[in-house]
Amino acid sequence: MRELKHTRRSIVRVGYDGKVHKQFLGDRAPQRFDNEWRILEYLREKKCPFVPRVLRADPSTCSLITTNMGAIVETISPDKLQSLFQELESYGVIHDDPFPRNVTYHPILGRFCIIDFEFATLLESGEGLTQASGQTPS
Repeated sequence: MRELKHTRRSIVRVGYDGKVHKQFLGDRAPQRFDNEWRILEYLREKKCPFVPRVLRADPSTCSLITTNMGAIVETISPDKLQSLFQELESYGVIHDDPFPRNVTYHPILGRFCIIDFEFATLLESGEGLTQASGQTPS
């Protein structure tokens, strides 16, 4: 497996089969794991085509295995970034970390995609997690 990210909040690796393996670490790991899993399942039910699909979830290790949504983008215009996160809101989810580090480009789909939903919120119920004020996500 190739490690893509290792921070105080998560380890993200891509397997040789292309699947993404994410393990949540540190503060509120179980809550962040549960929130991302719940949000991604909600978006699957809504048939949102530009987010990962959960292939396996393990609450005992706070780990998810998801489909791969392409490579993190190097650059994206502010207008395109805003448009992409507004499109996500049309599916009923506020991302709460709308930065280029959470945008990928999927060459087969031919479009930008969104990843990393640990702090997302469902619009209809208000359920979700928020980042502690003053914290910069890693």
